[in-house]
Amino acid sequence: MPRGILLIGRSLQDSLRIDDIDRLQVRIDLESPREKMTTQQLHLMNGLYLVALVVVAFFTRATVRRILGALAGGIVFGVFALGMVALGEKMAWWQMALTWKPYFLTLMEIDFAISCAAIYLVTWRIARRFGWRGLAVVVVILTVIGPPRDRRAMQTFPEWGSYAPGIQTTLAIAAIYAAIVPLGHSMMRLIAGPSRGSPLARRPWEAAEPTAATEPVRHAGSS
Repeated sequence: MPRGILLIGRSLQDSLRIDDIDRLQVRIDLESPREKMTTQQLHLMNGLYLVALVVVAFFTRATVRRILGALAGGIVFGVFALGMVALGEKMAWWQMALTWKPYFLTLMEIDFAISCAAIYLVTWRIARRFGWRGLAVVVVILTVIGPPRDRRAMQTFPEWGSYAPGIQTTLAIAAIYAAIVPLGHSMMRLIAGPSRGSPLARRPWEAAEPTAATEPVRHAGSS
């Protein structure tokens, strides 16, 4: 084979290797900001969820024990949700931008715990007023609005991942949302007790309600 052809072939081979290296570098440069942006978004969301939890705890008059129970319920659901994420990726239902590193997973678990805790404080009041029927209505609402909400969020933040089309993906997302209340509310009930008859936290400016022992005795003839 002529020497000129060999030189041209080697030159093309070296050029292809350089192109592959450049593509790999571009891919790394693109993925690194995405991971950083996702972590920043988790920090921001955790801060917003914490503010929401404080507001919800105030208006629902949640006791410290109930708040701890709600956070525990959020942790339980977070473990379940992360397991479902791994299962969904294996089944090709979705592809999430998760690194599965301890730091990132800890942020995700905090996100689930805080955000779901606010939900459980609300469901506690619903259960206190309407019983299990009220909780059933909440489960149905979450199951219906969950899939379109998640798909819209994924379109807004494509760096988080993508959902596969099809009814299987929709049913899997709906199943996750349907499990929010049964899992977390049950854990909160184990820690904080049943909602029916449970006392509400007294706000600082509210005076203590008089008890039978401290109320003045009224005579039958007094007006």
